[in-house]
Amino acid sequence: MTTVLMDTAVDLPLYRRGKVRDTYDLGDKLLIVATDRISAFDVVLPNGIPDKGLVLTQLSAFWFERTAEVVPNHFIRLVDGTRVEGLGVDLPREFAGRAMLVRKAVRVEAECVVRGYLSGSGWAEYQGKGSVCGVRLPRGLEESQELPEPIFTPTTKAEVGHDLPLTWEETVDLVGLRAATAVKLRSLALYRYGRDYARERGIIIADTKFEFGWHEDELIVIDEVLTPDSSRFWPADQYKLGGPQPSFDKQFVRDWLTSSGWNREPPPPALPADVVAKTAETYREAFYRLTGQELIRP
Repeated sequence: MTTVLMDTAVDLPLYRRGKVRDTYDLGDKLLIVATDRISAFDVVLPNGIPDKGLVLTQLSAFWFERTAEVVPNHFIRLVDGTRVEGLGVDLPREFAGRAMLVRKAVRVEAECVVRGYLSGSGWAEYQGKGSVCGVRLPRGLEESQELPEPIFTPTTKAEVGHDLPLTWEETVDLVGLRAATAVKLRSLALYRYGRDYARERGIIIADTKFEFGWHEDELIVIDEVLTPDSSRFWPADQYKLGGPQPSFDKQFVRDWLTSSGWNREPPPPALPADVVAKTAETYREAFYRLTGQELIRP
């Protein structure tokens, strides 16, 4: 039986506890542990998804290693056991495969969203305004249509509540021209690389988001890369223009929550067993398709 990890505990200073990840402070490095928590509509749900943390960490590690020459990142190595050189404490067995050692960076306070297809909130805005986050698009596009070129549509990075769209000018005001230009170019480069790689393996990456941080005067990618939590993954063999697409991400959870009548305010309802099982299956399938590897398990 697969154990679901909702909380972590280790004798290290806690740096940050996010919706999904618990991060521990190692001085000039961090230990990031992905739990099996799942959030939707900015609320953490009461039950987790089996293997979700394993998929998020190991898929991010896969991409960090593969894209290091495209854009530098914070990744040092995947934790695959209870011992990490120089750490001074043994890690819990359940950290293996779901924790990574990374360089510490000063986070840029913007979510770097790249959209390659017209879907979700982008489709809703386009129907009313003919644009997405202020970026004008050609007339006559259909839902889920690939855009002529990927577009950069950053948002605020909210600790609580909803992220809000940023115009280019607002992004420059928030993080400065140098950082805004760098994260835009690097986000687009990463998306194009991931899109082309995933296409060969039967997955369409419709959109994704990245985070960046300053490390020794360089902007590097941090947190996670091209995972089912940060991206909209569609099976290419089921793609059909003109409507919503089946997905390998947490859209299944969002759809159930919407149909449940939940008002999107805490407390959220518990997910039924079949929704949990289906979501776990989609996360694992995305990992297997993209990496061709089996998950490392504790």
